[in-house]
Amino acid sequence: MRKILIDCREQIPCDPCRHACPSGAIIIEGDITNLPETFPEKCTGCGLCVAACPGQACFLVDDAFAEGRASVDFPYEYLPLPEKGMTVSARDNEGSTVCDAVVEDVILRKSAQGTAVVRVSVPKEFAYQVRGMKPLKR
Repeated sequence: MRKILIDCREQIPCDPCRHACPSGAIIIEGDITNLPETFPEKCTGCGLCVAACPGQACFLVDDAFAEGRASVDFPYEYLPLPEKGMTVSARDNEGSTVCDAVVEDVILRKSAQGTAVVRVSVPKEFAYQVRGMKPLKR
């Protein structure tokens, strides 16, 4: 099952992820500039936080997606949107290639105001490194 992973590195006044989470899996203790804390056991995998985070720091990871593969959901704000079945280059926080990935789904919600959530599958060992993607040349 998909579970929340937040890779927030900036202590700035921000809490849309907390407000987007209907299950209370994300909290910010004390000052609004504190980094969010996650409770994966409360996460339902809905993904509302992924599109809500303006810093693109919320992700969902399912490390039991398929035999030897994990899925990673991340925000995507570029056009054209990738298509299901595409092979893409999975990237880390620095923009470096981690591995090839397969686009499993592209989720668009009205409430996300143009931010798509892309789900890719990757070899399980890379699940917690992937933070985005770059389409491979066609």
